[in-house]
Amino acid sequence: QVQLVESGGGLVQPGGSLRLSCAASRSISRMYAMGWYRQSPGKQRELVAAFTSGGTTDYGDSVKGRFTISGDNAKNTVYLQMNSLKPEDTAVYYCNAQIMGTHYWGQGTQVTVSS
Repeated sequence: QVQLVESGGGLVQPGGSLRLSCAASRSISRMYAMGWYRQSPGKQRELVAAFTSGGTTDYGDSVKGRFTISGDNAKNTVYLQMNSLKPEDTAVYYCNAQIMGTHYWGQGTQVTVSS
């Protein structure tokens, strides 16, 4: 079992930045993959960014060049640095961990980009 707790969401103006954090109850270095997904009303949940234990990193096309995912093994925390935010980035952002073929999700944190 893995518990994930997200934080760092909020309201930001277009062009602004936010950093999301995801604290895991287990060592993130033992996960097959960790990442961030998002979901806005009426849309399916989509990949934002993820990395695997093998060193692969993947980003959704709409966030490439603006968002950066990183991890701190000592703190068991994964971060999502979001820059140049746009109104279309508005969504609930979920942290995801994969281990032993099982997906775990956090409760989500709301990000709203609006002037």
